[in-house]
Amino acid sequence: MTSVVPARTETADLREVEQRVLWLATAMIDHANRVRPNNSGLKVGGHQASCASMVSIMTALHFEHLTAADRVSVKPHASPVLHAINYLLGSLDEEHLTTLREFGGVQSYPSRTKDPDPADYSTGSVGIGATAPIWGAVARRYVDTHGGGAGTGRQYSLLGDAELDEGACWEAILDPTVADLGEVVWIVDLNRQSLDRVVPNIAANRLQGMFTAAGWQVITLKYGQVLEELFARPGGAAMRERIDGMSNPEYQRLLRCTPQQLRERIPAGDSAIEQLLSDVDDETLAAAIRNLGGHDLDALDSAFKAIDDTRPTVIFAYTIKGYGLATEGHPQNHGSLLGEEQMRQLAGQVGADLDDPWHRFPAGSPPGELCAAAASRLRRRERARVKPPQLPTDIGRTPSGTTTTQAALGRTLLDLTRESPEAAERIVTLAPDVSSTTNLGGWLNKVGVWSPSERVDWFADDAETILHWRERPAGQHIELGIAETNLVGLLGELGSTWSRWGQPLLPIGVVYDCFLGRALEPWSFGVYAGGQSILVGTPSGVSLAPEGGAHQSVGTPSIGLEQPGVTSYEPAFAVDTEWCLLAAMSQLGKPGGASSYLRLSTRPVDQSLASVPTDPAVRERRRRQVVGGAYALRRDADPQVTLVGMGALMTEVLAAADRLAEQGIGADVVCVTSADLLFRAHRGDADRSVLDQVFPAGRARPVVTVLDGHPHALAFLAGVNRTPAIHLGVTGFGQSGSLEDVYRHHGLDTDAIVGAALDATHR
Repeated sequence: MTSVVPARTETADLREVEQRVLWLATAMIDHANRVRPNNSGLKVGGHQASCASMVSIMTALHFEHLTAADRVSVKPHASPVLHAINYLLGSLDEEHLTTLREFGGVQSYPSRTKDPDPADYSTGSVGIGATAPIWGAVARRYVDTHGGGAGTGRQYSLLGDAELDEGACWEAILDPTVADLGEVVWIVDLNRQSLDRVVPNIAANRLQGMFTAAGWQVITLKYGQVLEELFARPGGAAMRERIDGMSNPEYQRLLRCTPQQLRERIPAGDSAIEQLLSDVDDETLAAAIRNLGGHDLDALDSAFKAIDDTRPTVIFAYTIKGYGLATEGHPQNHGSLLGEEQMRQLAGQVGADLDDPWHRFPAGSPPGELCAAAASRLRRRERARVKPPQLPTDIGRTPSGTTTTQAALGRTLLDLTRESPEAAERIVTLAPDVSSTTNLGGWLNKVGVWSPSERVDWFADDAETILHWRERPAGQHIELGIAETNLVGLLGELGSTWSRWGQPLLPIGVVYDCFLGRALEPWSFGVYAGGQSILVGTPSGVSLAPEGGAHQSVGTPSIGLEQPGVTSYEPAFAVDTEWCLLAAMSQLGKPGGASSYLRLSTRPVDQSLASVPTDPAVRERRRRQVVGGAYALRRDADPQVTLVGMGALMTEVLAAADRLAEQGIGADVVCVTSADLLFRAHRGDADRSVLDQVFPAGRARPVVTVLDGHPHALAFLAGVNRTPAIHLGVTGFGQSGSLEDVYRHHGLDTDAIVGAALDATHR
């Protein structure tokens, strides 16, 4: 019997690094689960098998091909592999290796903001981390066309094959913007296993065809050097056809077989294959059946060198889940852990010591030199951070007549181009094909649409064209396809440019409020990862009466109140919108900054109802209260009830106060602009000054709260002074109709508010 010629000698050092990465990643999980004291008895967890399938790919990438300009998103379950590599590169101290999933330790999944070592992208929410490098590429290009400084570099995404089940991946791949992003490289860990089983049909050919149709370069790494050499022998073509035709479970079962069982199972009666295998020794046969392209360092090297930087690339790397571990290929190995004896066996295979597991390579040794060279190549220079522009707090406009808070958004952006051009230059707006219907038309006409290159506007000479679609590198509006997931993914990356390249942007995304839930997960994950942005939901609520229940948002005020890392506002008047927007923008692009959500309306409101103070000092006090969460719009000499409104329903609240006054019932009227900030103050998590000014204990009366959304968003206000309360809002799906009919249907009209006030005061 003969053996296959081993891999070329120049890969020997890299193979030694690969084995050390496998050991360190596995040992980190082992220590967290088997060694570290665990008083709770709960499984700590970790994914040794999922890590093992990625080790070869990440070793080849990080130690041979990455540059300092590149960025990498690592699949969530391979977090220990990233930590192991960072440790060998000298960017993670040994003390952290024993803290995986410990409070304050290295995270379960890579985190830009929580891990002690570098992570280019936070991952963990399946599909979201995979697509982040696409939006990172767009953000880099945007920065580079607006002053430069973002450099170049590829954007790699390392993802598991199961992540391609996520719609977020395909929404991103199909966006027209993506086909031009040649710096984007996806590497699919095609291990053909999910959490519970071997996937019967991963349909790799179909996936490859879908990427090809989207304009991507497709590279497939199916077999490694050992198998390819066997296929070149007599009978090899039949063996290739036999393996190609196997179902995933049948192939996976071979990994659990002895060499003798392999000789029985593989040929399936084909004498040519039997003859081929009879001339192969047991060790080579066992190695060959495991020799997939995603574990062959030479094959990976060739694939990385073949990347075409003129279009996006996807590399399908066939791998084995648990490669190199005792659990290799087992259908239930997803969350399984090696026992102590298995760990000692692995230590013997890779030249490690379970009792002293954290050795780096000696300085001057060939693998040590390889690690040192990679560390030097990947070291990034510190970038000076540009300070965010100074923003005005009050442009000074006092709106009159009738307008909407949605229109006030566009008006404020245009005002900034005159009042604060330096700040306006940092603004970038995004919309999923709803720019004109969300009142961004004027802003878009002013600043233009962003495109990496100038494009002809074929309607520029059409006198009847109102919205001018001028696409150019200097543009400041980005419009993606209709998928909100893509928009908020890009929003998060644009909100991270201050920390990546030292260039702060003021990104504002506008979506229909009813689709906030659809956009919430990727936006929330962007906020978690440090992306600072503003998301505007408009139009909102049942005030969008004629459109019916499908477009009438109900729970979004509660979402705004409950979302970590975000301050939510729902202004009632145009000037309130301006002040809240400016306050939100002032929190962007800096350490310790924050994101914001503004819920706006298309309902026209008489702006005189805002009673904006004319005295400058009193106006400033009002502004501070607006951005602090609430203000008293009316104070009665002898109030018997407090009416609290938010957003579009302030018209009805004020009308109800007038009606009550006619009955001799005095009412204080409070306009809430941020239930979020008031709740934080009520909990003791924020300054109480505005809360105490607006709801002083000496004026505590029964409360009626009213909003165009679920009533529980304001229900906590009853606890401020422990007063009786009635909470009006929307608790069912909406109806089409006139504003009057819809408000009456949901019990939000003036009659309902007056009735609630009478009930609250027992009249």
